[in-house]
Amino acid sequence: MRANGLRFTTGLQETEGLMDFRSVIRRTLMLLFAFLLGAPVLAAEPEYFMLRPEVEKAYGYTHAVRIGHEVKVSGAVSMDSQGNPTALGDMAEQMKNVYGDLEVILAHYGLTFEHVVVENVFTTDMAKFVEVSGEFRAELYESEFPTGSWLEVKGLALPEFLIEIELEAYAPTPTGNVVPH
Repeated sequence: MRANGLRFTTGLQETEGLMDFRSVIRRTLMLLFAFLLGAPVLAAEPEYFMLRPEVEKAYGYTHAVRIGHEVKVSGAVSMDSQGNPTALGDMAEQMKNVYGDLEVILAHYGLTFEHVVVENVFTTDMAKFVEVSGEFRAELYESEFPTGSWLEVKGLALPEFLIEIELEAYAPTPTGNVVPH
């Protein structure tokens, strides 16, 4: 199948390609109408944040990125500034260290845990996490808990890590460059 010079294959890829094509057309039309109506157009540029730049460069990841209203935060673990595991064998302390790092990352973008919409927890001991997390998480998420998944895993990046948490947050005010016209 062809659409505006683009070739779409059969099966699932065809559906995905058509949906991508429709999304591009829809987004283009929205920007065009905003431009014609004189509204400022927001060109969202990714804003990356490294909590521990040397560690993140060594392992090949960025701890967080914000594009427009969305903030995606890589899994956080309990480590010091050199990347060494901390609070060895202590689930409660590792959890508190992880949430402490996540709080710093959210604050970089002017956000709090109230802006978190997805929280995914990976732990090597789910029973222990459930035992120690209830009250602490209730203090972080005062009004609503986010969506997400809790998964018990065989292991994390280093054997000393007992817990890893990744987040997605919604920022009420988008970032980006306003393009005047």
